[in-house]
Amino acid sequence: MDEHRAGPRRSEQARLAVLGAAAELLAERGYENLTIEAIARRAGVGKQTIYRWWSSRAAILSEALLEGLIFRHQLSVRDTGDLRHDLAEWMQRVSGILDAPEGRVLLRSLLAAATEDPAIGALLRDQLSADGGVRARVVAHGDAGLPADDVGDAIAGWIVLQALMGSSPTPDSIRSLVRTLVPG
Repeated sequence: MDEHRAGPRRSEQARLAVLGAAAELLAERGYENLTIEAIARRAGVGKQTIYRWWSSRAAILSEALLEGLIFRHQLSVRDTGDLRHDLAEWMQRVSGILDAPEGRVLLRSLLAAATEDPAIGALLRDQLSADGGVRARVVAHGDAGLPADDVGDAIAGWIVLQALMGSSPTPDSIRSLVRTLVPG
């Protein structure tokens, strides 16, 4: 007996092309200038293919963020055994990315997309709160003054504020924040 799957089958190659195109165009043009037409053209697929699989450009970006096509590779936190050093190094790297004009455009674009789709906001929060095991490391550190989720939120909020204000944090200001959030 043949097994029939309801609905259209997604081509993995086309799916990845769409996600990659959306990530590239977001970085190049910003969210406000990101269109389904441009994504389809860049990905080499028809608009109907995109609309069949995603309900909006925010949904495409949400999946691209989940797939690690936006931020994830640049935002992984190393584990050298020194949590404070690792957080400070990570924050310096993220600040460097967001200090570039393209990085600020990308962050602003993702924040705009998050207003349309709360799932993007949740994913962005996870990406910018140095998660990836860091929350567990904060808990294991034992003497953090705040709960691990609050440490992550404070980091994310600080990074976003610095980027939106066009500030370039210094290594000293980053280390000071890390010492405040993760004493000891």
